[in-house]
Amino acid sequence: MTTPALDQASPRHTSPLVTVRDLAVAYGDGPLVLDGVDLDLHPGEMVALLGASGSGKSTLMKSLTGFAPINSGTVRVVGVDMTDLRRGRLRHVRASVGQIFQQFNLVGRLSVLTNVLTGALHDAGAINLVGGFSTAHRKRAMELLDRVGIAYKATDQARTLSGGQQQRVAIARALMQRPQLILADEPVASLDPTMSQSVLDLLHEIAREDGIPVLVSLHVLPLALEHSDRIVGLRHGEVLVSAPTAQLDAAALDLLYAHDDREAGLVQDLV
Repeated sequence: MTTPALDQASPRHTSPLVTVRDLAVAYGDGPLVLDGVDLDLHPGEMVALLGASGSGKSTLMKSLTGFAPINSGTVRVVGVDMTDLRRGRLRHVRASVGQIFQQFNLVGRLSVLTNVLTGALHDAGAINLVGGFSTAHRKRAMELLDRVGIAYKATDQARTLSGGQQQRVAIARALMQRPQLILADEPVASLDPTMSQSVLDLLHEIAREDGIPVLVSLHVLPLALEHSDRIVGLRHGEVLVSAPTAQLDAAALDLLYAHDDREAGLVQDLV
């Protein structure tokens, strides 16, 4: 029997930039990875996506950028129907979505500044084919590096930076796209606790100040409780929890990790 999800958070004053309804996803002839998923993402909010490994978190993110098949249901991202895409519209969506990954995905031998500039490749024009960027692009990239606190590293090779610094470069690169949505898939999984707090603080600040919805997949429950406006929890491909973070209790979160006694005990201690 499917456990009913908690009530959705009250609608915000702005229309959602992402709307997912009754989404089902399967790869080939395999079982459903997502089953009946609903999700709204509004400007200015940071939403934590929780669930055990294999719950469907990464697949849900991939469905928002056309990297996962949509078997049924509807997915609209920045006004585009992801179930009926021509190649040009898919490029438009992907250019509108800033993505941040666990392993940073920087080019280590290139400078920090050049790595940030690659976020402008989609609109920099043909000159980029020979490695050129405009003065305006360079100015913006330096402004973004200053915003994330590492402008002083602009000429350093990316591989010489610490993990936390590299993730800040990745955030600046995502912002270089002028995204309408940010997807962060386990962005602090390889960082120490102090750097994790710092990176999530930065992402939450971007959501609030720039009005960009941020969907962040996390495994560490204390970080989700501290750094999100809303939590969406998946288990076996179904949404079991969808509520403002402040309204969650231990019973609601236990639904996500009921198969893992250690994780469930941690939830009880935290909430």
